[in-house]
Amino acid sequence: MKILGIGNAIVDVICRVSDNFLIKNSLIKSTMKLVDEIEFKKLLTSLKIEETISGGSVANSIVGLSKLGNDVSFLGKVSNDELGQKYEEGLAKEKVKYLYKKKKEPIPTGSCLILITPDSERTMCTFLGTAGKINDQDVNENDVKNSEMVFLEGYLWDEGEPKKAFNKAINFSKKTAMSLSDLFCVERHKKHFLSLVKHDLDIIFANEQEMKSLTNTKSFKEVILFSKQIKKNVIITRGEKGAMSIYGDQLIECKAEENLNIKDLTGAGDLFAAGYLHGVINNLSIEESLAKGTELSSKIIQKIGARI
Repeated sequence: MKILGIGNAIVDVICRVSDNFLIKNSLIKSTMKLVDEIEFKKLLTSLKIEETISGGSVANSIVGLSKLGNDVSFLGKVSNDELGQKYEEGLAKEKVKYLYKKKKEPIPTGSCLILITPDSERTMCTFLGTAGKINDQDVNENDVKNSEMVFLEGYLWDEGEPKKAFNKAINFSKKTAMSLSDLFCVERHKKHFLSLVKHDLDIIFANEQEMKSLTNTKSFKEVILFSKQIKKNVIITRGEKGAMSIYGDQLIECKAEENLNIKDLTGAGDLFAAGYLHGVINNLSIEESLAKGTELSSKIIQKIGARI
């Protein structure tokens, strides 16, 4: 197996909203908010659903890798309910090996309400459901050892059981990549994320805002200095400024594609990671890997949803 992705198994529910809807519901644009099942259903009552699809950040990346012809698998926790069944069927359709054997859980399968505003920005309200209850017993040691790389998502990390699942995966993996996922996640788990970045990870994906928060700085020059000092492969996406890879003293940049018909920014980072990791596991250069990531992220933002 080339890559094993471990992340939140979430069913995405995509809706278009006005900026006023965000203001009315005290939602901060372009961030992710955790909600309970009651709030999730309340938000959904006044909305028209455009699309429902198997999602989750790392799962989106893994599907992207599968589309590029790579042998990949995914581990994420669902319940044996209607959404859990749909989730499993969705991965099978994309030729992704699903490693979790679902059973009836006390909490239902997780859902993410993706709210797309007229400027194509996406704001997420996530009911984690049973996805957030993953533990070390759900992670099979042999599945990790039989993969060339494990790819984790910051959305999944939390104190307690998820932390144990992370640690087990990291301990047995040959190489570990992780996405910081969201500014909300970085702010919430800064001390732990900083330790992971410095000591446990080989490849880190983040955007400029997340890296500034992680390093407690407003200067991008200081972000670059920090990234050089830790001597890991740090990949930073910067929107219209493009993306860069910092690996020791080596800094390589890739320009963003221009003149795109942007419809929905959902999945831009997920598909960028897919393209870059495709380059890594197929021995492409850093320049080629950045270009592939840029190509995939440019494609996904010109359609609705996070699956190519």
